[in-house]
Amino acid sequence: MSEDQKRQLESQLWGIANLLRGKISADDYRDYILGFIFYKYLSEKQHLYANQLLEGEEETEYTKVKDEETLKAIREESIIKLGYYLQPAELFSALVARGQDKSNEDNYILEDLQAILNHIEQSTMGEESEEEFTGLFEDLDLSSTKIGRTVGARNDVIVEILNFLNGIDFKLGEVESDVLGDVYEYMIARFAAGAGKKAGEFYTPQQVSKILAKIVTTDKSKLKSAYDPTCGSGSLLLRVAKEAEVSEFYGQELNRTTYNLARMNMILHDVHYRRFDIQQEDTLEHPQHLDKRFEAVVANPPFSAHWKGNKNPLNDSDERFSQYGRLAPNTKADYAFLTHMLHHLSDNGIMASVFPHGVLFRGAAEGVIREYIIKEKNWLDAVIGLPANIFYGTSIPTCILVLKKCRKADDNIVFIDASGNEHFKKEGNQNALREEDVELIVETYRKREGLDKYSYIAKLEEVAENDYNLNIPRYVDTFEEEEPVDIKAVAENLKTIDDKLQETNQTIAQYCKELGIETPF
Repeated sequence: MSEDQKRQLESQLWGIANLLRGKISADDYRDYILGFIFYKYLSEKQHLYANQLLEGEEETEYTKVKDEETLKAIREESIIKLGYYLQPAELFSALVARGQDKSNEDNYILEDLQAILNHIEQSTMGEESEEEFTGLFEDLDLSSTKIGRTVGARNDVIVEILNFLNGIDFKLGEVESDVLGDVYEYMIARFAAGAGKKAGEFYTPQQVSKILAKIVTTDKSKLKSAYDPTCGSGSLLLRVAKEAEVSEFYGQELNRTTYNLARMNMILHDVHYRRFDIQQEDTLEHPQHLDKRFEAVVANPPFSAHWKGNKNPLNDSDERFSQYGRLAPNTKADYAFLTHMLHHLSDNGIMASVFPHGVLFRGAAEGVIREYIIKEKNWLDAVIGLPANIFYGTSIPTCILVLKKCRKADDNIVFIDASGNEHFKKEGNQNALREEDVELIVETYRKREGLDKYSYIAKLEEVAENDYNLNIPRYVDTFEEEEPVDIKAVAENLKTIDDKLQETNQTIAQYCKELGIETPF
């Protein structure tokens, strides 16, 4: 599929979303459209795979197979290969045909659709894929009055969406495996752009994801595992896979809807269900992968979120937090997430995560933790300041911290200030990094280069002299000297202006005299 065809597919799918504007709120139609795209994907995948199995048989078209033994064999093979099973009558195209059948007065498809979505999940029960498919469609409430006050109205809306989707060919048999996944990502990004503060819950801007992914794959073409403790829609993990071959993906997400989105996103990017393990729970309270270590750790955790901290006595002895001398404050969980990620980072791994600027200089408990990480462990590898207003829903300045456990004892720390006006572009109300901005950040980090007014390589002693305060202006001088003022030229200019003012006043006074009125000055 060419880039033009890909853009056309994006445009077609986003066009469906536009059809529903005004009928359903954006948050709601996001869940329906993304859910139905996923159902169509599963359906086409099933159809293609079943037809492959039927090659050489008397009947080679899955939708025409009636023999129970053949269907049973296809079911068994599909469960092993795909993780789920759809009968011929449950395929997307078959359901749409029933909805379009005007000769049948009872052409309501809501019950059939609900039964199919339930059956997809039920087909995995007791199978290896059960956990990855459980509850995937639970946000598609077909009885919700949000999509129509009556059954008929709801049916009309659903039929309209499915009809439009049915007219779009995903070309699963022809395109690269993750093209549809990329289009799905595009849809998530578009919804995120219009979702205000809620967007931060499920999406990290693509260019920021790219920086994190490139950094954690530095000098590596293969990764044993990648982990995101606040994985949102899973886009960060999938971005890592674009930079290196990743064997296994691990993630945790608190929000149920977003957790479902992440699993769909994985499957749509053709990541086999055996290769990912996404869990839904509070990462700090109930970590789901505590005994595992990962070669790449990426994250965009919620900025300065509240957590139980010292209100939970178990945190004092929790190996993720206890060695740093203090717990992160209850009102700012940034360092709790950071040390959680360090706990999961393997000795040969790289961790890159986004944080608010406050983690660089805030004192008290956070200062103690920061000093321990730098002074006692020497794990901090780089500090990268990003432009403000590049995240959806917040304009606060942010940074990326890069940490490694395999640094040499005398390593320095790279500071990069990419926040200057020349290092981003305006896109509506947001700022956005361009491709060249991303490359400059990544290359500067990898080459550990000091560039005038952009980056600085600080010795550990220098960081210690700054009392482990990492505020970027202490290291990267971006001060621009102003042009010297020519006092003589300014004085002459002022005298010229004053002379002209005198002449004008005299002219006005002369006119006033001729008119017999008083001058206004």
